[in-house]
Amino acid sequence: MSEESAEKKIILSGIQPTGVFTLGNYLGAVKSWKDLQEAYNCYYFIADLHSLTIHIDPVKRRQQTRQAFALLLACGIDTEKSLVFVQSHNKCHAEMGWIMDCCSQFGELSRMTQFKDKSQKHPDNINAGLFTYPALMAGDILLYQADYVPVGADQTQHLEFTRDVATRFNHTYGEIFKLPEGYFPKAGARVMSLQDPTSKMSKSDTNPKATISILDDEKTILRKFKSAVTDSDAEVRYDVENKPGVSNLMTIYSAITGKTMDEITGEFRGKGYGDFKQTVGQAVADELKPIREKFDELMNDRAFLDAEMKKGAERATRIASKTLTKAKKRVGLLLEN
Repeated sequence: MSEESAEKKIILSGIQPTGVFTLGNYLGAVKSWKDLQEAYNCYYFIADLHSLTIHIDPVKRRQQTRQAFALLLACGIDTEKSLVFVQSHNKCHAEMGWIMDCCSQFGELSRMTQFKDKSQKHPDNINAGLFTYPALMAGDILLYQADYVPVGADQTQHLEFTRDVATRFNHTYGEIFKLPEGYFPKAGARVMSLQDPTSKMSKSDTNPKATISILDDEKTILRKFKSAVTDSDAEVRYDVENKPGVSNLMTIYSAITGKTMDEITGEFRGKGYGDFKQTVGQAVADELKPIREKFDELMNDRAFLDAEMKKGAERATRIASKTLTKAKKRVGLLLEN
């Protein structure tokens, strides 16, 4: 790490390998990760341990983990600038997760809204990991002494939990953890379903027309945008409450082109929704094409991907083990000679 990069703040984020990134994942988070590399020391990881809370075929999980790693690189994450690794390749995460479990209170874990939501979605698999994974997430963050964690509106509770657990540990055993702050990207678009614009775009949506995968080809993307839900008003205007479908398409177009809502309204004044949907769909297709092509190239070079994963895991372990060793000493674990 250079002298200059050593002075940069650390920003850390993880993404689960539970399917190909959606346009929502890309515009809401991953697109901005590329730009963050210039201003921060960025640590990005594939959160495969977190994905164990839901049932996925083991062969499929391994494939999706490899795909997620390749997708980060295809989206412009540079392993020479950023630390990119698979969570389970660094054993420090599991150890720190248990220490954080033992610093977490049952009551605060039970109040986590995502636990309640996921329990309702998976009533046949309400496992202990689903309940305690905020403690593992806290360990993920605290291991690297992260200054910032990019968070959306539905993740602020987990960041507050992490700060509370870190504060409790520091007070009980002595101060070793930095308290991370939320990083709120200026233009992190909240992309909604194309078929139900009141719901967030999701990998798990059962309606294939509702979600854009960042690996969809141009023809598929244009077809999905053509069928996107709008309204009968025939006016391109940003109004989330009364025109959620149109507002969602404007949000997507703005995130890709950088145009303001007023500029978009002016661009499509007097034009029908057909022209509007076609233009937004084409902008998305043009944005995603080089990502899809780079992804295919990376997936066809398994030796390169494996080498990059190994390099990332080794560096992540070197960094994380320093914090883990301090934590183990503080709680009174007998260290190996």
